[in-house]
Amino acid sequence: MPQRTLLFVLFDGVQSLDVTGPLEVFNGAETHTPGTYRIRTASLDGGPVRTSSGLTLVPDQALGEVPDPHTLLVPGGQGTRSSDPLLTEWLRTHGPRARRLVSVCTGAILLAEAGLLDGRRVTTHWAYCEQLARDHPAVEVDPDPIYVRDGHVSTSAGVTSGIDLALALVEEDLGRQAALVIARHLVVFLRRPGNQAQFSAQLAAQTAQRDPLREVQQWITEHPAGDLTVEALAARASLSPRHFARAFQAETGMTPGRFVDRVRLEHARRLLEDTGDGIEEISRASGYGTPEAMRRAFVRALGTAPAEYRRRFRPASAH
Repeated sequence: MPQRTLLFVLFDGVQSLDVTGPLEVFNGAETHTPGTYRIRTASLDGGPVRTSSGLTLVPDQALGEVPDPHTLLVPGGQGTRSSDPLLTEWLRTHGPRARRLVSVCTGAILLAEAGLLDGRRVTTHWAYCEQLARDHPAVEVDPDPIYVRDGHVSTSAGVTSGIDLALALVEEDLGRQAALVIARHLVVFLRRPGNQAQFSAQLAAQTAQRDPLREVQQWITEHPAGDLTVEALAARASLSPRHFARAFQAETGMTPGRFVDRVRLEHARRLLEDTGDGIEEISRASGYGTPEAMRRAFVRALGTAPAEYRRRFRPASAH
């Protein structure tokens, strides 16, 4: 197996965990299978950089001294908001030469500014998805997944999702067992798929300000198989259905139906991952009623059927 060179691009204002998280994953892979990776870090002039948290990172060399890498990884951080034109130009010139382009968090902004994401489906930290889409209309921005892989370009959401993406790349290079060993060593989950939402249903929606609406939100999460029609939920909040629907969306940022859909999908995924319950039982417990209704929801949201989801993401020890 040929050795793969990994280059981490450093700059002032970089998010330290965007660098160290993936770096620890790839270093763990090199320890597990020596000769797999050669990891390098570089800044524009080869000098130290100060991270957004105040740490100082000392790169191995200057970007101009580094041979074209197999995998080019661009982290995010405050420094991406006012990037150096020289760094953008370096990425524009050298990015296309890499076999794999990877960004963590707002590192996607740097890749987009260099024109390397045009025509690609990508993601970034949820707080900057709207900005990325607005500033770069040729880029298809998906705000939901924790990471997206489109051909040789891989982008991830905020901070810790860079670890998930790095594990996925290691699994591609060395196999699932190697990635599992590394995940266990780092005490992280291997089974977070890229299409997992950046937020759980409860976090994706804002918490309602009024007590009755907050109580309805909580009731939904605790009773996914209950009667969750707008009429039934409105009655719990002692509001008319129309007033309830308007107030719920105004205070949570999503419609009651969208919130219910997310809660049920999250509940079903958790049961598929953590239990041996049958598909029919899970579909009833999650409020879908029938396996076919659950299958349609999974395909629509995740692009895969429940049985395939379980096969891919349930720990081997649970089978």
